[in-house]
Amino acid sequence: MDRHVIEALGRTRVVIVDGKVVEVGTPEVEYCPLFAKVRGIQVITPELVRENIEFRIRDFGMCTSHREMRMRDFLSFGVSELLGMAVSKDMLDAAVIVCEGAGTAVVADPQLIQGIGGRVSGILETTPIDEVIDAIGRDMVLDPDSARIDQYEGVKLAFDKGFKRVGVSVATAADARRIRQEFGQRVAIFAVHTSGRTLSDAEAFFDTCDIITACASSAVRERARERALFQVGNKVPIYAASLWGETLLRTRLEIIGKPNVTSPEEPPRPLI
Repeated sequence: MDRHVIEALGRTRVVIVDGKVVEVGTPEVEYCPLFAKVRGIQVITPELVRENIEFRIRDFGMCTSHREMRMRDFLSFGVSELLGMAVSKDMLDAAVIVCEGAGTAVVADPQLIQGIGGRVSGILETTPIDEVIDAIGRDMVLDPDSARIDQYEGVKLAFDKGFKRVGVSVATAADARRIRQEFGQRVAIFAVHTSGRTLSDAEAFFDTCDIITACASSAVRERARERALFQVGNKVPIYAASLWGETLLRTRLEIIGKPNVTSPEEPPRPLI
C-alpha cells in the first residue's frame, strides 16, 4: 500500500493512501501567522487541513508519482531556503533531508532541496515512490526499498558518498545529540518541527544545533531569549545557536536584501 503520514499545518496528523486523504486529525495549533499571510487562514480546522493537503496533491503531486521535485525559494528564512543557499554558496556540500516517497535522502542540488523541503514538512512515515526516488537518485536515498527515515544514517551516507561538510534537518533532540557526538563540526544541524518539544529538548537543541526554528514551540522561544545568538524573522522566528548559524543567517539577509524585522507579530496560538 502507498501510505504516507505527515504532520501538516497546525501540527495536524494526516494520512494519505494511494493519493487520497483518508484521515485528518485535530489541529494542535489553531493559528499560524505564515498560513494566515500566505493562504489567509485565520483558524486552522480539520476541514481546512484536508483542503490544503488535497490542494498540494493536485498542485504539485505531493505523495504521488507525479511529484514536482524542483522549486525556487518561497520563504525568506525557511530551512529549505537556508540549506539550499548554503549549498549554492559552498558553505555546505549537501543536505540530508526527508522527502515523502523516498525517506531520508542526500541532496546536493539547491533547487531540489527547496522542491523537497519547501513543499512538505513533518513527514512521520512514508513508503517508496519509484519516480520520486529516481528524481533524487537511487544511490542518494538511504533505503530505496523501504523509504525509511533515519537522519543519523543519512549523515553517514553523505560522508560515505564523499561529501565533506553536510547539513541535516532533525526533529528530535536525540537525533541532534547523536549526530553532533558522532560527527562533530563537520555537520551543520537544523532543528525543525519543534512544536510540542519540552524545555529539556529545547536546551538540547541549543546545545547541539546551528539553526533552530521556533515553530509554535513555547519551550524553544523561552530558551531563545537567553541562548539565541541571532534571530531572523518575526512571524515564525529562526534562531542561530552557533557562530556558523549566525553567519548563515547574516548571509541570507545580505542575499535577499531585506531589513531584518524581528519585532514580534502575533505568534502561533496556542504555543505548545
